[in-house]
Amino acid sequence: MESLLHIQNLKCGGCAHTIITRLEELEGVTNVVVDNEAHSVGFNYTEAEELESVKTVLSTLGYPVEGESNPVTKKAKSFVSCAIGRLNS
Repeated sequence: MESLLHIQNLKCGGCAHTIITRLEELEGVTNVVVDNEAHSVGFNYTEAEELESVKTVLSTLGYPVEGESNPVTKKAKSFVSCAIGRLNS
């Protein structure tokens, strides 16, 4: 199945690198694509549980799905994820 999630706090290629790297580690999740302009993440998955895992990982990294709570702590996590992504890309 294909999914496209609109996320919060997405800023740059560093963010995208971190998101792609972490989501591709999930079993059953493939073809991860991040669109910085649209603030979205597209991917394929096979089971409903994998979709929930993707949402959980995104939130943990500081990129909650639009409509979810986005407190300062999540915004701060996204800056850390962004910096890590820049260093590793």
